[in-house]
Amino acid sequence: MRSEYEILSLILNTAKIDDRIRAVIMNGSRANPNAPRDIFQDFDIVYIVTDVAAIRTQTDWIGRFGELMILQLPDEMADPPPNGTSSFAYLMQFTDGNRIDLTLFPVNKLAELERDSLSILLLDKDGFFDTFAPPNENDYLPKQPNSKQFSDCCNEFWWVCPYVAKGLWREEITYAKYMFDAVIRDQLMKMITWYIGVKTQFALNPGKYGKYYQKHLEPELWEQLLQTYSDASYVHTWDALETMCQLFAWIANQVADHFNYEYPHADAQRVSAHLKHVRNLPKNSQEIY
Repeated sequence: MRSEYEILSLILNTAKIDDRIRAVIMNGSRANPNAPRDIFQDFDIVYIVTDVAAIRTQTDWIGRFGELMILQLPDEMADPPPNGTSSFAYLMQFTDGNRIDLTLFPVNKLAELERDSLSILLLDKDGFFDTFAPPNENDYLPKQPNSKQFSDCCNEFWWVCPYVAKGLWREEITYAKYMFDAVIRDQLMKMITWYIGVKTQFALNPGKYGKYYQKHLEPELWEQLLQTYSDASYVHTWDALETMCQLFAWIANQVADHFNYEYPHADAQRVSAHLKHVRNLPKNSQEIY
Protein backbone atom coordinates (compact mmCIF):
# COMPACT_ATOMS: atom_id res chain seq x y z
CA MET A 1 0.00 0.00 0.00
CA ARG A 2 1.43 3.35 -1.03
CA SER A 3 2.01 5.83 1.78
CA GLU A 4 0.24 9.14 2.30
CA TYR A 5 3.43 10.90 1.18
CA GLU A 6 3.52 8.90 -2.06
CA ILE A 7 -0.12 9.58 -2.90
CA LEU A 8 0.07 13.29 -2.13
CA SER A 9 3.29 13.59 -4.14
CA LEU A 10 1.58 11.89 -7.07
CA ILE A 11 -1.44 14.21 -6.80
CA LEU A 12 0.74 17.33 -6.62
CA ASN A 13 3.23 16.31 -9.31
CA THR A 14 0.36 15.55 -11.68
CA ALA A 15 -0.97 19.06 -11.11
CA LYS A 16 2.43 20.71 -11.46
CA ILE A 17 3.19 19.23 -14.88
CA ASP A 18 -0.31 19.78 -16.33
CA ASP A 19 -0.90 23.40 -17.31
CA ARG A 20 -4.66 22.86 -17.29
CA ILE A 21 -4.58 22.25 -13.52
CA ARG A 22 -4.15 25.59 -11.77
CA ALA A 23 -4.75 24.81 -8.10
CA VAL A 24 -5.15 21.87 -5.74
CA ILE A 25 -7.29 21.72 -2.58
CA MET A 26 -7.54 18.84 -0.11
CA ASN A 27 -10.73 18.43 1.91
CA GLY A 28 -12.11 15.84 4.27
CA SER A 29 -10.65 13.77 7.08
CA ARG A 30 -7.03 14.14 5.99
CA ALA A 31 -7.45 17.90 6.44
CA ASN A 32 -9.04 17.42 9.84
CA PRO A 33 -6.57 17.58 12.75
CA ASN A 34 -9.17 15.95 15.02
CA ALA A 35 -9.99 12.96 12.79
CA PRO A 36 -8.54 9.58 13.80
CA ARG A 37 -5.78 8.49 11.43
CA ASP A 38 -6.11 5.08 9.84
CA ILE A 39 -5.43 3.13 6.66
CA PHE A 40 -8.95 3.64 5.25
CA GLN A 41 -8.89 7.43 5.02
CA ASP A 42 -9.70 8.75 1.55
CA PHE A 43 -7.88 11.51 -0.26
CA ASP A 44 -10.54 14.14 -1.05
CA ILE A 45 -8.98 16.34 -3.72
CA VAL A 46 -10.22 19.24 -5.86
CA TYR A 47 -8.34 20.21 -9.01
CA ILE A 48 -9.13 23.73 -10.20
CA VAL A 49 -8.82 23.41 -13.99
CA THR A 50 -9.10 25.57 -17.09
CA ASP A 51 -11.34 23.19 -19.04
CA VAL A 52 -13.31 20.42 -17.34
CA ALA A 53 -14.78 19.12 -20.59
CA ALA A 54 -11.41 18.73 -22.30
CA ILE A 55 -9.95 16.73 -19.43
CA ARG A 56 -12.94 14.46 -18.89
CA THR A 57 -12.92 13.38 -22.55
CA GLN A 58 -9.45 11.89 -21.99
CA THR A 59 -10.71 8.82 -20.18
CA ASP A 60 -7.31 7.19 -19.66
CA TRP A 61 -5.52 10.06 -17.92
CA ILE A 62 -6.47 8.89 -14.42
CA GLY A 63 -4.42 5.72 -15.01
CA ARG A 64 -1.40 7.57 -13.67
CA PHE A 65 -2.89 7.42 -10.16
CA GLY A 66 -2.65 3.64 -9.93
CA GLU A 67 -4.31 0.33 -10.72
CA LEU A 68 -8.04 0.64 -10.19
CA MET A 69 -10.12 -1.84 -8.27
CA ILE A 70 -13.27 0.06 -9.23
CA LEU A 71 -14.17 3.49 -10.57
CA GLN A 72 -17.35 5.50 -10.19
CA LEU A 73 -18.23 8.58 -12.24
CA PRO A 74 -21.22 10.04 -10.39
CA ASP A 75 -21.68 12.84 -12.92
CA GLU A 76 -22.29 10.28 -15.68
CA MET A 77 -24.75 8.15 -13.73
CA ALA A 78 -28.49 8.08 -14.40
CA ASP A 79 -29.43 6.76 -10.95
CA PRO A 80 -28.89 8.84 -8.96
CA PRO A 81 -28.83 11.64 -11.55
CA PRO A 82 -25.94 14.14 -11.50
CA ASN A 83 -26.36 17.31 -9.48
CA GLY A 84 -26.20 19.53 -12.56
CA THR A 85 -23.05 21.43 -11.60
CA SER A 86 -20.16 22.15 -13.95
CA SER A 87 -17.72 20.05 -11.92
CA PHE A 88 -16.80 16.43 -12.65
CA ALA A 89 -15.78 13.78 -10.13
CA TYR A 90 -13.70 10.60 -10.29
CA LEU A 91 -14.17 8.27 -7.33
CA MET A 92 -11.21 5.90 -7.53
CA GLN A 93 -10.60 2.84 -5.37
CA PHE A 94 -7.18 1.33 -6.07
CA THR A 95 -6.02 -2.24 -5.73
CA ASP A 96 -3.42 -1.26 -3.11
CA GLY A 97 -6.18 -0.06 -0.73
CA ASN A 98 -5.87 3.67 -1.33
CA ARG A 99 -8.82 5.75 -2.50
CA ILE A 100 -8.87 9.16 -4.16
CA ASP A 101 -12.06 11.17 -4.64
CA LEU A 102 -10.96 13.69 -7.25
CA THR A 103 -13.18 16.54 -8.42
CA LEU A 104 -12.44 18.80 -11.37
CA PHE A 105 -13.76 22.32 -10.85
CA PRO A 106 -13.61 25.03 -13.54
CA VAL A 107 -11.57 28.18 -13.01
CA ASN A 108 -14.32 30.35 -14.49
CA LYS A 109 -16.75 29.18 -11.76
CA LEU A 110 -14.52 29.90 -8.78
CA ALA A 111 -17.06 32.36 -7.39
CA GLU A 112 -19.42 29.39 -6.97
CA LEU A 113 -16.92 27.17 -5.15
CA GLU A 114 -18.08 26.67 -1.58
CA ARG A 115 -15.18 26.79 0.86
CA ASP A 116 -15.26 23.76 3.14
CA SER A 117 -13.94 24.55 6.63
CA LEU A 118 -11.87 21.34 6.38
CA SER A 119 -9.72 22.51 3.48
CA ILE A 120 -5.99 22.81 2.83
CA LEU A 121 -4.63 24.67 -0.19
CA LEU A 122 -1.88 22.44 -1.57
CA LEU A 123 -1.07 24.37 -4.76
CA ASP A 124 -2.10 27.71 -6.29
CA LYS A 125 -0.23 28.54 -9.48
CA ASP A 126 -2.02 31.83 -10.12
CA GLY A 127 -2.72 33.22 -6.66
CA PHE A 128 -6.45 32.68 -7.02
CA PHE A 129 -6.97 32.18 -3.30
CA ASP A 130 -6.26 34.14 -0.18
CA THR A 131 -4.49 32.26 2.57
CA PHE A 132 -6.72 29.49 3.89
CA ALA A 133 -7.62 29.58 7.56
CA PRO A 134 -6.38 26.57 9.51
CA PRO A 135 -8.77 23.67 8.85
CA ASN A 136 -11.50 23.33 11.45
CA GLU A 137 -14.76 21.46 11.97
CA ASN A 138 -17.10 24.47 11.95
CA ASP A 139 -19.05 23.21 8.92
CA TYR A 140 -19.62 19.85 10.62
CA LEU A 141 -20.84 20.94 14.03
CA PRO A 142 -24.47 20.16 14.93
CA LYS A 143 -26.86 23.09 14.90
CA GLN A 144 -29.42 23.81 17.56
CA PRO A 145 -32.96 22.82 16.54
CA ASN A 146 -35.72 25.37 16.62
CA SER A 147 -39.04 24.38 18.14
CA LYS A 148 -40.54 23.47 14.75
CA GLN A 149 -37.64 21.20 13.85
CA PHE A 150 -37.87 19.49 17.22
CA SER A 151 -41.64 19.06 16.92
CA ASP A 152 -41.39 17.73 13.36
CA CYS A 153 -38.76 15.18 14.39
CA CYS A 154 -40.96 13.87 17.21
CA ASN A 155 -44.02 13.79 14.99
CA GLU A 156 -42.27 11.88 12.22
CA PHE A 157 -40.85 9.34 14.64
CA TRP A 158 -44.14 8.52 16.36
CA TRP A 159 -46.15 8.76 13.12
CA VAL A 160 -44.07 6.11 11.36
CA CYS A 161 -43.76 3.66 14.27
CA PRO A 162 -47.19 2.15 13.47
CA TYR A 163 -45.95 1.50 9.91
CA VAL A 164 -43.24 -0.70 11.38
CA ALA A 165 -45.77 -2.50 13.56
CA LYS A 166 -48.06 -3.06 10.58
CA GLY A 167 -45.22 -4.56 8.57
CA LEU A 168 -44.22 -6.85 11.42
CA TRP A 169 -47.79 -8.03 12.04
CA ARG A 170 -48.21 -8.77 8.32
CA GLU A 171 -44.81 -10.53 8.33
CA GLU A 172 -43.53 -8.18 5.63
CA ILE A 173 -40.05 -7.92 7.05
CA THR A 174 -38.43 -5.89 4.28
CA TYR A 175 -41.15 -3.24 4.49
CA ALA A 176 -40.92 -3.16 8.28
CA LYS A 177 -37.13 -2.93 8.18
CA TYR A 178 -37.23 -0.08 5.69
CA MET A 179 -39.60 1.93 7.86
CA PHE A 180 -37.50 1.08 10.90
CA ASP A 181 -34.02 1.78 9.58
CA ALA A 182 -34.61 4.37 6.87
CA VAL A 183 -37.25 6.48 8.60
CA ILE A 184 -37.59 6.25 12.36
CA ARG A 185 -33.89 5.55 12.90
CA ASP A 186 -33.14 8.72 10.97
CA GLN A 187 -35.25 10.68 13.45
CA LEU A 188 -33.59 8.97 16.39
CA MET A 189 -30.14 9.84 15.06
CA LYS A 190 -31.20 13.44 14.56
CA MET A 191 -32.42 13.62 18.15
CA ILE A 192 -29.24 12.00 19.47
CA THR A 193 -27.17 14.56 17.56
CA TRP A 194 -29.10 17.37 19.26
CA TYR A 195 -28.66 15.66 22.62
CA ILE A 196 -24.90 15.44 22.11
CA GLY A 197 -24.97 19.06 20.97
CA VAL A 198 -26.61 20.05 24.24
CA LYS A 199 -23.98 18.10 26.20
CA THR A 200 -21.09 19.69 24.29
CA GLN A 201 -22.49 23.20 23.74
CA PHE A 202 -22.77 22.29 20.03
CA ALA A 203 -18.99 22.62 19.79
CA LEU A 204 -17.98 19.04 18.90
CA ASN A 205 -18.46 17.05 15.72
CA PRO A 206 -20.62 13.91 16.33
CA GLY A 207 -19.38 12.41 13.05
CA LYS A 208 -21.05 11.43 9.82
CA TYR A 209 -23.89 8.96 10.45
CA GLY A 210 -23.06 9.11 14.16
CA LYS A 211 -19.65 7.47 13.86
CA TYR A 212 -18.39 9.35 16.94
CA TYR A 213 -21.51 8.82 19.05
CA GLN A 214 -19.76 6.34 21.32
CA LYS A 215 -17.33 9.06 22.42
CA HIS A 216 -20.10 11.37 23.54
CA LEU A 217 -22.93 9.15 24.81
CA GLU A 218 -23.14 7.72 28.29
CA PRO A 219 -22.23 4.00 28.17
CA GLU A 220 -25.76 2.91 29.06
CA LEU A 221 -27.24 5.02 26.25
CA TRP A 222 -24.68 3.67 23.80
CA GLU A 223 -25.58 0.10 24.76
CA GLN A 224 -29.26 0.91 24.39
CA LEU A 225 -28.62 2.34 20.93
CA LEU A 226 -26.80 -0.85 19.92
CA GLN A 227 -29.84 -2.85 21.00
CA THR A 228 -31.92 -1.07 18.35
CA TYR A 229 -29.97 -2.93 15.65
CA SER A 230 -31.54 -6.33 15.11
CA ASP A 231 -31.45 -9.15 12.61
CA ALA A 232 -34.40 -10.17 10.40
CA SER A 233 -36.17 -12.00 13.20
CA TYR A 234 -39.66 -10.66 13.85
CA VAL A 235 -39.27 -11.11 17.60
CA HIS A 236 -35.92 -9.32 17.66
CA THR A 237 -37.23 -6.50 15.49
CA TRP A 238 -40.21 -6.02 17.82
CA ASP A 239 -37.76 -5.88 20.74
CA ALA A 240 -35.58 -3.39 18.88
CA LEU A 241 -38.60 -1.22 18.12
CA GLU A 242 -39.58 -1.16 21.78
CA THR A 243 -36.02 -0.20 22.77
CA MET A 244 -35.87 2.49 20.12
CA CYS A 245 -39.10 4.05 21.38
CA GLN A 246 -37.80 4.10 24.94
CA LEU A 247 -34.48 5.59 23.88
CA PHE A 248 -36.08 8.22 21.64
CA ALA A 249 -38.49 9.27 24.39
CA TRP A 250 -35.72 9.67 26.97
CA ILE A 251 -33.36 11.54 24.66
CA ALA A 252 -36.09 13.79 23.28
CA ASN A 253 -37.25 14.73 26.76
CA GLN A 254 -33.71 15.83 27.67
CA VAL A 255 -33.56 18.01 24.56
CA ALA A 256 -37.04 19.40 25.21
CA ASP A 257 -36.17 20.27 28.79
CA HIS A 258 -32.98 22.05 27.75
CA PHE A 259 -34.67 24.26 25.15
CA ASN A 260 -38.01 24.51 26.96
CA TYR A 261 -39.75 22.85 23.99
CA GLU A 262 -42.96 20.87 24.23
CA TYR A 263 -42.59 17.10 23.94
CA PRO A 264 -45.69 15.24 22.61
CA HIS A 265 -46.24 13.02 25.65
CA ALA A 266 -49.80 12.10 24.70
CA ASP A 267 -48.84 11.07 21.16
CA ALA A 268 -45.97 8.97 22.48
CA GLN A 269 -48.17 7.22 25.03
CA ARG A 270 -50.94 6.47 22.55
CA VAL A 271 -48.58 5.18 19.87
CA SER A 272 -46.60 3.08 22.38
CA ALA A 273 -49.83 1.48 23.57
CA HIS A 274 -50.81 0.80 19.95
CA LEU A 275 -47.49 -0.88 19.22
CA LYS A 276 -47.91 -3.17 22.22
CA HIS A 277 -51.47 -3.96 21.14
CA VAL A 278 -50.46 -4.82 17.55
CA ARG A 279 -47.60 -7.01 18.74
CA ASN A 280 -50.10 -9.15 20.67
CA LEU A 281 -52.82 -9.01 18.01
CA PRO A 282 -53.71 -12.52 16.75
CA LYS A 283 -52.94 -13.18 13.09
CA ASN A 284 -56.53 -14.13 12.33
CA SER A 285 -57.93 -10.86 13.68
CA GLN A 286 -60.63 -9.21 11.57
CA GLU A 287 -60.39 -5.90 13.40
CA ILE A 288 -57.51 -3.99 14.95
CA TYR A 289 -59.60 -2.92 17.95
